[in-house]
Amino acid sequence: MFELDIEREFSAAHCLDGYKGNCANRHGHNWTVQAFVQAESLDDVGIALDFKSLKRELDAILSSFDHKDLNLLPEFAKENPTSERLSQIIYKRLAERLAAIGAKAKVSKIRVCESRSSGASYFET
Repeated sequence: MFELDIEREFSAAHCLDGYKGNCANRHGHNWTVQAFVQAESLDDVGIALDFKSLKRELDAILSSFDHKDLNLLPEFAKENPTSERLSQIIYKRLAERLAAIGAKAKVSKIRVCESRSSGASYFET
């Protein structure tokens, strides 16, 4: 099994309704997203998935969050835009996009960090 990973960033604001503390106030982050994909085999060149393709697909997803107030997006109409929920949404969207381009690699995990020391991951078993 081969595993590849990339890291991308976006900036966005959010607040956490019902949270008792500073995060209840609207604030921003420079979010970091790590995408991990796995493949059982390599192509004729020795590549599991071209990094350029993986970056392009993840960037397309992240562009819908970049420089936005996440609380105002339809995805978060009924729930808080937490790192946990962002990681799940990004995982599912990236999985769909990779399948659509016929990639052999599958998403194994998405990690979303709202700071250098705090993040959340989503993966399926």
